[in-house]
Amino acid sequence: MATKKVSAVIKLQCPAGAATPAPPIGPALGPHGVSAPKFVQEFNDRTKSMEKGLVIPVVITVYQDKSYTFILKTPPAAVLIKKACKLDKGSGNPLRDKVAKLSAKDLEEIAKTKMPDINANDIEAAKKIIAGTARSMGVEVEQ
Repeated sequence: MATKKVSAVIKLQCPAGAATPAPPIGPALGPHGVSAPKFVQEFNDRTKSMEKGLVIPVVITVYQDKSYTFILKTPPAAVLIKKACKLDKGSGNPLRDKVAKLSAKDLEEIAKTKMPDINANDIEAAKKIIAGTARSMGVEVEQ
């Protein structure tokens, strides 16, 4: 079988199980000839077991014959930290205003969740990366 030629790689962040063909999905896929409603249907089917509304990054590879494949990534670290600390958003001034505390147990959970997509060799390195993200959001990390 001959390999198909890739015409575009599109990266989006969509809510799990609740994506719609409305912006940003429709306008991102339309110019490449991909049916937004068809993609949304497949995406929602693949994410229906996840927590509804959790932001899931997705990488869509579009081929020249207008077919496509997509890979789901783990949710962004900031989204997982906000969920663990029950926050709506991070601090506007993270150096001065601390908005929450992230327990060592939660830090490890998030690091384990992110392990497939994070650029770290072991769980300790992953925890340091997640802790850095937490600090930049104004979340203190317990040691």
